[in-house]
Amino acid sequence: MTFQPSLLFVAGLGYSATHLARIWPGPVAGTVRSAGKAAALQAAGIDARVWDGSGPLEVPEGAHLLVTIPPDEAGCPVIRVRSTVIQRDPSVGDGDPDVIYLSTTGVYGDLGGGWAFEWSETRPGSARAKARVLAEDQWRAATNGAVRIVRLPGIYGPGRSPFERLRAGSATRVVKPGQVFSRVHVEDIASGLLALLQRPAARGVFHLCDDEPAPPQDVTEYAATLLGLSPPPEVRFEDADLSPMARSFYAECKRVSNARAKAALGWHPKYRTYREGLTAVLAEAQGGA
Repeated sequence: MTFQPSLLFVAGLGYSATHLARIWPGPVAGTVRSAGKAAALQAAGIDARVWDGSGPLEVPEGAHLLVTIPPDEAGCPVIRVRSTVIQRDPSVGDGDPDVIYLSTTGVYGDLGGGWAFEWSETRPGSARAKARVLAEDQWRAATNGAVRIVRLPGIYGPGRSPFERLRAGSATRVVKPGQVFSRVHVEDIASGLLALLQRPAARGVFHLCDDEPAPPQDVTEYAATLLGLSPPPEVRFEDADLSPMARSFYAECKRVSNARAKAALGWHPKYRTYREGLTAVLAEAQGGA
């Protein structure tokens, strides 16, 4: 069956979703939290409307629904105002609603450097991750299990990379032996979501990430090299001046597998490692300077 794009409605037109909107072949609508952001997106051809997370939320029937709004301790705000999801994907034909929920690989907790797969047990260690698990379960209940869940690691891209911190002189190289993080370029999130939307029969959980989990200090060093700067000195984790949130990230270590997305969606990250990704981010910034 040939894929026919319908309206893509995004609850939370933020960083990742706006990159998807640029490549979505159909119309895009969704929510933002400020009138200024709504006006900017409307100027770009996106039907954006302000929603504060508490009032009514009308999602047109037949739309693909992408939910990116982070949960709170009670779960997903969209669920609270739409306990029954009524939109349908006409290309599926089985009556299931077409909902994609963006979650986090933080739901797996600490794996001691081991690999996280989509079928791995969720063992959230932080309040943030526990709220994500709750929201995932809420969407499963609201869609009779039809929701497609995409779990993401750390996101980087234009405007969100080590370059900003290096230029500002605030970058650090915190070293914790054995610590690695998985990450994903925002363009690879967009291409992965597009592949998923084009394959309505692909169900379950998917990871979108690059091919090389890496120590964070190596990423900062490479970014500094690209800028022609000396990398900041290494600081032991025990001695680092980190915020509670930043310290909580170092409490967990895992490698995230993207094998299922490659096999089921035919998706492959354009930026296989942070090296290709950061090189592209800098080239784009310099090209637009």
